[in-house]
Amino acid sequence: MATVGRIEGYAIVSADGMIADRAGMMPPELIVPADQVFFERALDNIDIVLHGRLSQESHPRSAERRRIIVTRTITGVRQDAAHPKIVLWNPAGAALGDAVAKFGIANATIGVIGGSEVFGMFLPLFNVFYLSRVPDVILAEGRPVFPGVPRSTPEELLETHGLQKIERALLDNARNVDLSTWRSAAT
Repeated sequence: MATVGRIEGYAIVSADGMIADRAGMMPPELIVPADQVFFERALDNIDIVLHGRLSQESHPRSAERRRIIVTRTITGVRQDAAHPKIVLWNPAGAALGDAVAKFGIANATIGVIGGSEVFGMFLPLFNVFYLSRVPDVILAEGRPVFPGVPRSTPEELLETHGLQKIERALLDNARNVDLSTWRSAAT
């Protein structure tokens, strides 16, 4: 079985902690060019991108990346026959290391990009989480970044799971969009 080295999370959220609208789609108001540049560059340094079936990136190089797609449609781990860089993984039937092993990468860095259930599953495991916030967008009844939002803020949940904010950068002055880096105290 291959080993997992680091688990990193990447999300951009509305003022109320949502990653998508009630239909599960990311609205254009959450797409911030500076965040997209950061996200694309970060994923260039990730060994494997992990996400649910609806949470995908649509950048020009997306198809080049190794991916693990979390799904309930299979019982364990399976290579996607149509896409050699995609592995399907059901966490109820196999360990993450079993899915990583399909790529043959030792000490793999995993970049988790969503959705809500997937972010929630990895919340206790993140070594680092990059949280961008768009304060001028409210997505009432949207899809939260983590289960437990909006009762708790994303920041409160990160803190509860042992991550500490170590850095904040302003990505878009006009809209006051920021990027906070949260690191596990164990890292």
